Amino acid sequence: MKTVTILGAGVMGSAMTLPFADRGFEVRLVGTHLDGEIIESVRASLLHPKLNVTLPVQVKSFTYDQFAQAVGTDTDLILLGVSSAGVRWAIERLSETLGKPIPVLMITKGMHPEAASLATLPDLVAKSLKQNLGFDVPVAAIGGPCIAGELAVRRLTGTVIVSHDAALAAQLCAALETDYYHPRPSLDMVGVETCAAFKNFFAIAVGWAHGALARMQPAENKAQNNNAAAVIFDQSVREMMALTRALGGSAESVWGMPGVGDLYVTCQAGRNSRLGNNLGRGLTYSEARNGPMKGDTIEGAELGVATASSLRAMMADGVLDDSAMPLASALLKTLVSDAPLEIPWKVLHRAGNT
Repeated sequence: MKTVTILGAGVMGSAMTLPFADRGFEVRLVGTHLDGEIIESVRASLLHPKLNVTLPVQVKSFTYDQFAQAVGTDTDLILLGVSSAGVRWAIERLSETLGKPIPVLMITKGMHPEAASLATLPDLVAKSLKQNLGFDVPVAAIGGPCIAGELAVRRLTGTVIVSHDAALAAQLCAALETDYYHPRPSLDMVGVETCAAFKNFFAIAVGWAHGALARMQPAENKAQNNNAAAVIFDQSVREMMALTRALGGSAESVWGMPGVGDLYVTCQAGRNSRLGNNLGRGLTYSEARNGPMKGDTIEGAELGVATASSLRAMMADGVLDDSAMPLASALLKTLVSDAPLEIPWKVLHRAGNT
C-alpha cells in the first residue's frame, strides 16, 4: 500500500494522516461539504484549524467534489472519516467512484437500526456497495481509545482494526504500526463496533455525575463526585456487555480497548461527556442542544435517538433483557422524550450481571 484517500477532514480523519504519512503513504485528504474552511486552511498552510496542528507535507487536500480525482487510479486504501449521519452520503460517493474493490477502512462510529436488531456500519457499507457496484468491497474498521488531538501530536495510542478477513486486518495493522500508533487485529466486528458506538452513548451518563456536582452544596473538603461517576461507569460496561452478547459479539471486546478502554477515554473529555455534564446541571437534551452545545455533533445522543425503537423492540422481544439495561432505558427516555436524566440508583447494583 502506497496511497490512501481519506474522505472526511474532521479531527479524527485528519489526525489519521500522521501514522499514514509516517509510514510513507501519499495522503489525499478530501473534505465533505461541511469541511470547506478546513480544506482551505490545509491547502494554504497545512494547518488544521480544529486540531491546531500542521499536518504532514505528504498531505494533499481536495474538496468533496474532487473525491473521484483524489481516488484516481492509484489509491490503495480509502479511509472513511465522515460522521455516522454522513454514512449514506459516503456510500453514494463511493458507489459513484469505485471501479474496482479498493479496501475501505472506517473510523465512523455508529450502528444501523433494524426492525428489532442493530447492524454494524461496516456491514451496512459493505452490503450497500455490493448492491450498488456488483462486486465485493473489503470493509474494515478502527475501534478503541484514540483522542484525535493526542494522535495529531504523536502521543502513544493503541487501537483495534477489525475485519471479517483476518488477512486484511493483519495487513492494515502492519501498514499503520509506528512507534506511537499500535493497532491490534480483531475478527469481532459486532463486539468492536457495538462498543465503538455505545461508549459515546454511555459516556453521556458518566458525564452527568460531574455536572450534578454543580447543583450540590459545596463540601468543606472540596470533595468531587467521582464515586458516583465510577458506579455509572461500571453499569455502562455491564450494559455494553449485555448488548454486545445479545447482538452476537465477544465479551473480550467489551473488557478490552474497544469497550472499557474507549469508554474511559471518552469520559475524560469530548462532546458526549459535555452533554452529560449539562444534563447533570439540570438542562434537558433540547436545552443543551439549542444552548451551550448549539452546532455540536453529539454522536452518542444521535445514536440513542436513532436506535431507540430497535433497542426497545429487542427488549420487548426478549432478545435483550430489559432488567439488565436500566441505565440505557433512562438515557433513551432523556434523549427521545426530552426528560431530565434520572439515574436509577436503586436498581444499578442489581442489573447487568456479567
